[in-house]
Amino acid sequence: MKLSRACQIAVLIAVLSFGSSGYALSPVGPIITIGPIISSDSVNCIIPFTRVGNLILIRAKADTATGFFVLDTGAPGLVLNITYFRHYPASAPTEGGGITGSATSSRTLVDSFRLGPVKYSHVEADLINLGHIENSKGVKIFGLLGMELLARFEMIIDYGAGVIYLHLIGKKESSVYRSPQLSDTSTYSTIPIDIEDGKIIVYIYLKGKKLKFVIDSGAESNVLDSRLPDKVFQQVEITRKVLLGGSGSHKVEALYGDIKGLRIGDMDIAKLPVLITNLKSLCDAYNTDCLNGMLGFDFLSLHKIGFNFVNHKMYIWK
Repeated sequence: MKLSRACQIAVLIAVLSFGSSGYALSPVGPIITIGPIISSDSVNCIIPFTRVGNLILIRAKADTATGFFVLDTGAPGLVLNITYFRHYPASAPTEGGGITGSATSSRTLVDSFRLGPVKYSHVEADLINLGHIENSKGVKIFGLLGMELLARFEMIIDYGAGVIYLHLIGKKESSVYRSPQLSDTSTYSTIPIDIEDGKIIVYIYLKGKKLKFVIDSGAESNVLDSRLPDKVFQQVEITRKVLLGGSGSHKVEALYGDIKGLRIGDMDIAKLPVLITNLKSLCDAYNTDCLNGMLGFDFLSLHKIGFNFVNHKMYIWK
């Protein structure tokens, strides 16, 4: 059975807190999911971003409110921080459980959302308290930019240059478009990805075992499921224990270390830092066959990396 978006958001908040509240709202009635209407002044654009810790912050505008939003491919769509949008009419709050506790969310509608030259109209959004992330980072965070906003784009993230390249893929070019940055095929690897319930899924191999990972640009660390067989953990060197904090005061203890011998596509990864914790709640909230782990900042920032969300491809520069 598909769990509520509140469960997904609760897990998402825990994930955003790896590196480091109910509110009564008037209902807006049932929301019919048809996706936002997208228009753009240009099919190509370059979006600058700021890094705070391991999070990518992008300036965007929701109706009349302008501020920083976290680029978060682990989020289902647009998420708004209720601190700055509490006057919006919304559905009745629902609560969902996550890795480190629970979170309360509501649903609302945004008339206009702008990301650089890209304009979205009639966008559904989740309302949730992101205050604990703001407190840990010392910056105002107006919300999260999730997968629904990116589904029609090719996106290339250049951490070194601090920019994101976006191309709005039209219907006529959906099967043929390729960024000019991809003209020299010897400079990058192409890896197939799946999009399951708005989540980026990639398969990784370790000692012949196929592992299912979700790619989450909002995760400050890579994560490995503690329930995996001992054969996997023979490749992990534990270095310390850490505490994971969520939206409340509840903390969960996890292990931190380095995993060796991973292979993704035709690329070998000599060593990758990982958090080790139980991901049952993540699997339940994502409504998918159980995930074995998550790739976050510590992986994504190693190379220039790109995604074609229409053709389900990932590009990793060498």
